[in-house]
This record gives sequence, structure tokens and C-alpha cells, in this order.
Amino acid sequence: MNMEIANQLVSLRKKNGLSQEALAEKLGISRQAVSKWERGEASPDTDNLIQLAKLYQISLDEMLLLKTPATADEEEASQTKTDDPSPDETPPPQRGAGIHLKSKDGEIYIGRDGIYATDFTDTVHSQDTARLTINGQSYTWREARAKWRHNYPARFPLTLLALLIYLGIGMLYDIWHPTWLVFLLIPLTGKTLAAIQHKNWRKLPYPLIITVIYLCLGFLYHSWHPAWVLFLTIPLYYSGVSYFTAKRSPQEPL
Repeated sequence: MNMEIANQLVSLRKKNGLSQEALAEKLGISRQAVSKWERGEASPDTDNLIQLAKLYQISLDEMLLLKTPATADEEEASQTKTDDPSPDETPPPQRGAGIHLKSKDGEIYIGRDGIYATDFTDTVHSQDTARLTINGQSYTWREARAKWRHNYPARFPLTLLALLIYLGIGMLYDIWHPTWLVFLLIPLTGKTLAAIQHKNWRKLPYPLIITVIYLCLGFLYHSWHPAWVLFLTIPLYYSGVSYFTAKRSPQEPL
């Protein structure tokens, strides 16, 4: 990553009153990773670029210094263009300036003319005004979203299931307490799956897990003491996650 963009990341962070540690915590990464971006030694991946743009409330083009003031002639010409140009009118990506990211799943180039992706089947995020070239085919953002929308997995109706379990056990066996504990599975399951999906153990709802275990031991076995000792493991868990994340980050591509 060039130093101009690295300096831009430093400027945006300071403008928003964030330290490297605070920014790293918001993104769920290590402080060393943020430091590498700002020294120009590494580039943020696509997910982190999108999170940074949302955090600073600016577009990707503005953050990556790809947005240049248009002249009066360019503005007039842009007004005559159609909102949905044909694929033949889309120029090929110019790889001279911008960010080019590669991974085992494919590659993405973010440049002045838009975002170009190859071999990706997951969601590609962009502004509605941008055009995307996916596997050699050009789309507007709305077209791409409509084409790939079927890839979103359906969400399991966990809330409805918890409600049915609660009402079923309560009506059949008159055990309303502590059956209400099933409702704690709703946030617990969602957050745990998100942590596993992103492989980010900072997002694991460990305090909630400990709370559920503590309540179950207390209500079912009357072991309020010494079960409260479980809460002492919470700071140990986050300290361990921070240690292993910082230890692993220099070896991982960003």
C-alpha cells in the first residue's frame, strides 16, 4: 500500500479521535495490524476496508483517495449518460492506481472505475453508483445484488423455536421456571455462529455463555456457590484471545 493512502488512514483515525488500540478493538483485530497499515507495510483486506468506510462515514473512493473533483465539462457529460450503460461501454480495469487484493477465494481490484472481482461467490459490497465486473461480466450494483441474492443463507427461526419450546414445556408440564432460560439461546447462538464464521474469537459471547452456565447450575442444582467462580474466567479468556491474536498477526496476511 502506498504511503499516501497510509497517511490518509492515519489522518482519518485521528480526525475521529481514535487511538490505534481503540480502532483495533472496533475492527476486532490487533493493534499491530493497524500500525502496519499506517506504516504502509500492509493493506487492509476487503472486509476491513468496508468497516473503516462505515466507521468514518465516508465512501471507499474518498477513503482510498480515488475520488477527484470533476470539471464542469465532465459533470455535464456525466448528466447525459444513461443510468444503466451496457457492458460494452464499461472500460477494462486500469491496474495502475488503486488497491489490488488477492486471496485463495479470488481477487478484487478497487480502482477509479469501480470494483472488479474474480471467482468470488460471496457478497461483494459497493455503492449503488458503482459498476462491478464479476468473472468477466459487467453489472450495475443493483443487477449484481439481484443476481447473487439467492446466495444469502436463510436464517433459522430460532426465536420462534425458543418460544414454542417455552410454551410447550410450560403448558404440558407447568414448568415455566426455569424454562425461560431457552430465550438466552437466541443471542447466544447468533453471536457464537458469527464468531465461528469470521474466525474472530473476540466476538464470541463468552460472558453470556458463563451467565447461562451459572444460571443453569444455580436453578437446577442450587450451586450458586461456588459456581460464581466461573465469572473469574472472563478476563482470563479475553487476555488469552488478545495474546494469541497479537502473536499470530505478524504471520498472517492482512
